[in-house]
Amino acid sequence: MHSALGTRSDLSTAFHHQTDGQSERTIQTLEDLLQSCVLSSKGSWDHMPLVEFVCNNSYQASIKMAPYQALYGHRCISPLCWDVVGEKSLVGLDWVQQTHDMVQEIRQNLLTAQNRQKSYADVRWRDQEFSVGDEVLQGVTNKR
Repeated sequence: MHSALGTRSDLSTAFHHQTDGQSERTIQTLEDLLQSCVLSSKGSWDHMPLVEFVCNNSYQASIKMAPYQALYGHRCISPLCWDVVGEKSLVGLDWVQQTHDMVQEIRQNLLTAQNRQKSYADVRWRDQEFSVGDEVLQGVTNKR
């Protein structure tokens, strides 16, 4: 499939010596977010579409836009139209307000999770600059 699309599949893990752990930090952030959302809703998973909405519409520094915007070319404005095809329902103002409040709470949980993961990453981060010709020592471990 990748050769047909002209792409390359580079699988990696945070413990692989050629990756920086960005994928692992993203996964840990999502784990923190899901855990905080499930705990705040007393074990209910009913609001997972809203968690998906928040994640897909939050700004990502690596692509300089939201993932939904990168995929479709515009921001997703509202999660209120997400229902089963063929199902018709009337939405009241109280439901709209509850959805808005839940999205705000999920956004706050996402920000908290991102800040927690950033603090973990910042402990080991150092600003280093190298010039052409600089000699450096590289430590490599073989974890098998």
